Amino acid sequence: MTSSSGFDPAAYKAITHKQWDSAAEAWHRWGPTLEEWLGDATEMMLDLAAVGIGSRVLDVAAGAGGQTIAAAQRVGSTGSVLATDISLEILHYAQTSAREVGLDNVEIFQADGETLSFPPDFDAAISRVGLIYFPDQVKALLGIRSSLRPGGKFATVTYSTADMNEFFSVPIGIVRRRANLPPPLPGQPGPFSLGQDGTLADVLKRAGYSNIEVRKVSAPVRMATAADYLRLARESFGALHQMLASLSEEERADTWQEIEDAMEVYEGPAGFVGPCELLVGAGTNP
Repeated sequence: MTSSSGFDPAAYKAITHKQWDSAAEAWHRWGPTLEEWLGDATEMMLDLAAVGIGSRVLDVAAGAGGQTIAAAQRVGSTGSVLATDISLEILHYAQTSAREVGLDNVEIFQADGETLSFPPDFDAAISRVGLIYFPDQVKALLGIRSSLRPGGKFATVTYSTADMNEFFSVPIGIVRRRANLPPPLPGQPGPFSLGQDGTLADVLKRAGYSNIEVRKVSAPVRMATAADYLRLARESFGALHQMLASLSEEERADTWQEIEDAMEVYEGPAGFVGPCELLVGAGTNP
C-alpha cells in the first residue's frame, strides 16, 4: 500500500531485494575491508547480545555474513547461527564463507525481516546495519523479539546522524542533488533513520524490549586512497546505484567523479579516513 507521502513499502522492498542480489558478489569480495571497518562495533554487538558458547543466534538482514561468522565462532560446536536476509543470493556467500573457515554451525534462510515467524527458541538475535532499511522497524523488532526465549537479548549496529557519517552522507547528498531527489521524510527507511539521539532506544521500547542501552562507536573507514574508497562505494553500495538510475551514463560518471573529488578532503598522510560513527543498541525480551 502506498502511503500519503508517496512511499511504497512493497516497491521499496522489491528494489532493495534486487539491489542486494546485484551487490552480493562485491559485498563478499570486500569482506575483509568491511570487517576491519565494522569489527569493533560487531564485537560490542555480540557482547551486548550475550553471544557465547552454546548460544542459538538469529542474524537478521545478515548480508554476506561477516557478523554471522563472528557469532558462529563464538558459539562453537554446541551453538548455532541462523542467518536470514531478503536476498538469497547474498546469503549463499555467507554460507560459503562460513564453510571456508571450517564452520558447520551456520544455516541460511531467506526471509523478509519484517515478517519473521520462528518459535521463541533463540538465546540471542543480532542485526548489523540492517534494521535501518526496514520500512516498519517496530514491526521487525516485534518479530525478532517473538523469536527470543524469555530473557533473550537483541543487539544491533546502525549509523548515527548524517553529520557524523560524512563518508556516506556526502556521497548521498551529491547523488540526491544530481538526480533531483527529495530528502527522505521522517519515518522512512534509510541509513540515518535511527541516528538521532533517543530514536533507536525509542523503537526498541515500542517493540517491548527492556534493559535498553545504546552506545556510540567511532568507526572511521580507513583505506589507502579516496579512489579506493570510491571503488568500494561503486561496487558495494547498491543504494547509490538505485538513486542514480534515472541519470544517463555520462551523468552518472560525472556524479561519481564529483563524489571522488569530495572524498579527497579525507585523504592525508594516513591515507583515506572517512568519518563514521555507529550506534550499538540492545534490549532484552522480558
